[in-house]
Amino acid sequence: MDFGLSEEQEMLQETIRGFAQNECPTTRLRELFDAGEGHDPALWSALAEMGVAGLIVPEEYGGAGMELLDLALVAEVLGEFAIPGPFLGHALAIRGVMLRGGKDQQAKILPELAGGEQIATVALQEGDAAWTPESWTARVRDGRLTGEKTIVSHAGLADRILVGLDGGGFAWVDAKGEGVVIEDLDGIDRTRPVSRVRFQGAPAELLEGGDGNAWQLLDTAALLLAADAFGAAIKLIDIDVAYAMEREQFGQPIAQFQAIKHTIARMGTDIEPARALFWYAAHCQDAIPDEASRAASVAKAHITDRAMNAARESVELHGGYGFTWECEVQMWFKRIMLDRSLFGTPDQWRERTAVLGGY
Repeated sequence: MDFGLSEEQEMLQETIRGFAQNECPTTRLRELFDAGEGHDPALWSALAEMGVAGLIVPEEYGGAGMELLDLALVAEVLGEFAIPGPFLGHALAIRGVMLRGGKDQQAKILPELAGGEQIATVALQEGDAAWTPESWTARVRDGRLTGEKTIVSHAGLADRILVGLDGGGFAWVDAKGEGVVIEDLDGIDRTRPVSRVRFQGAPAELLEGGDGNAWQLLDTAALLLAADAFGAAIKLIDIDVAYAMEREQFGQPIAQFQAIKHTIARMGTDIEPARALFWYAAHCQDAIPDEASRAASVAKAHITDRAMNAARESVELHGGYGFTWECEVQMWFKRIMLDRSLFGTPDQWRERTAVLGGY
């Protein structure tokens, strides 16, 4: 049995990786990070032309019709290069419409998103602990949405917002329309800015007709965050190796010191085996739905925790320089911090894993 990627999947990753290396090297990433807008229209447009915006949208609606594993593989590479942009929220909004939208709604909404001209995001979390569907309180009455959501990625850029409702439903809202108030927050990750969004009687369309549920969307979010964190951690290991080979102490590269060798080796052995976790979690969402929730929970909890440990080790390995704004490590460190905390911490996902396992 072959547990590896197909040639097409490997080519997909290499294509995105080659694009990122050419179009968003560290120098360009630094410019975007310092600007803090978390978006480069040229980068997003090029990714959309490559099919990333509509990767999982069915072909009949203008997308590539690919699987969630393919989406996770793209998320890994975007995390590896800390690519700024609305990928996460856009992908989750599409997934939500595919899960809960009726056929007519999908036919109307998905073609607008598949090409990336219309950008969407999701508004789910209502506080540090209020990220589960059971805790959502936003409501639609007589076609009008009221409620408040926090930590909404790229809300100011989005054209449409998928909003989680009390009872686990979803509403589709014009982000630039009446009754939508967006307040930018000072987020940790400058490649993915976040906002607080208040809905004050905003016109909203309920998504009705699909057979999916809200937890399936959160499972997809957990999967994509785990894949992103994995890519970021792998990048930090590469940065650390290069730094250790270049930085000299006592007349020789610090890579010659046993403590440095052991630190980097430990980071690698912590991270690399975790690749299988998000691969399997994505495969389950595509093919083994009964195991999908638990696999996503394990991936989110374990990978983001391991990635955060790798980020801390990376900062320490760089010494005093590692704690400065000038050190490039901080860009991936902060990306991993958001991956770890968004839509639940590792401890919260471990608790869900236990519940799903009957403990």
